[in-house]
Amino acid sequence: MYPLKFEPILKSVLWGGEDICKFKNIHPQLKEIGESWEISGVPGDVSIVSNGELKGRSLNELVETYGDKLAGKPVIERFGSTFPLLIKFIDARQALSIQVHPDDKLAQKRHRSFGKTEMWYVVKSAGNAFLYSGFREKIDPEKYVQSLKNDTFIQYLQKHEVKSGDVFFLPAGRVHAIGAGCFIAEIQQTSNITYRIYDYNRKDANGNPRELHTELAKDAIDYKVYPDYKLNDAHGMEEVQELVKCPYFTTNLIEGKKGNAIYLKHKDTFVIYICLAGKLRLTDNEKNFVELKQGETVLVPAETGQSTSLSFEEDCKLLETYIS
Repeated sequence: MYPLKFEPILKSVLWGGEDICKFKNIHPQLKEIGESWEISGVPGDVSIVSNGELKGRSLNELVETYGDKLAGKPVIERFGSTFPLLIKFIDARQALSIQVHPDDKLAQKRHRSFGKTEMWYVVKSAGNAFLYSGFREKIDPEKYVQSLKNDTFIQYLQKHEVKSGDVFFLPAGRVHAIGAGCFIAEIQQTSNITYRIYDYNRKDANGNPRELHTELAKDAIDYKVYPDYKLNDAHGMEEVQELVKCPYFTTNLIEGKKGNAIYLKHKDTFVIYICLAGKLRLTDNEKNFVELKQGETVLVPAETGQSTSLSFEEDCKLLETYIS
């Protein structure tokens, strides 16, 4: 096997902006693109390989065919033939709905699905951009329902002004929403289960109120108030800076200067690299290489990713994520 790139799955939505195509250098540049699914095994939105001899094959087909060689033995033992991560870019021209995701137990019971724990890395933000993550004051299930009826739910949420490099970890159960002006890289479990709690009384394209999931969300929400919801500012280096480590993924930030290189070692797992800025050459332990530039994502199979070199052709910033 070799480092795999995939065709982006672009999602046109009413709240989407114009930055994803610019960021990824996609032509023609489309408007109202809210998401680019970079690597996905979600049924109905499965990624297709765009490079090399496996071009045209689906990610899920590769997991079925190559198993351990692609994902790594511990990953296959834990998740079976389901690729466990979903990688996205999100561009919010308008605010997204306030929502929550169920954990594994609830998602399996209700939807026969994984839960949805995720993280956000703010790639860039417009002036005064913000997002919601968690509660700023105590609320319980009864008060939650009442606050939706009297349109005061937002007052209980913790609002965060954001800038490039901010990192938020969103375990399943945490109420959250991306605000207008945020451009985000998202790493999450393979799940598309979302409970929409509040949508600012907006209408859909047909003029109807958007569906809300008040009762489903009620049992999924973590009602605790935590002392902090934003992780420390991320400042990369020519070493690996850990951003998030949880049972579902580990994500690191790497920055490299033009002309330099770093060497990374992994064991028994696939590794994903998401290029946020610059251009580099990635070489695996079988001497297969691929060029990676801003807006591109690559999956390095477990079989060939035990030793990987990154040679920076320009100043670079990238996220590295895997399951440990």
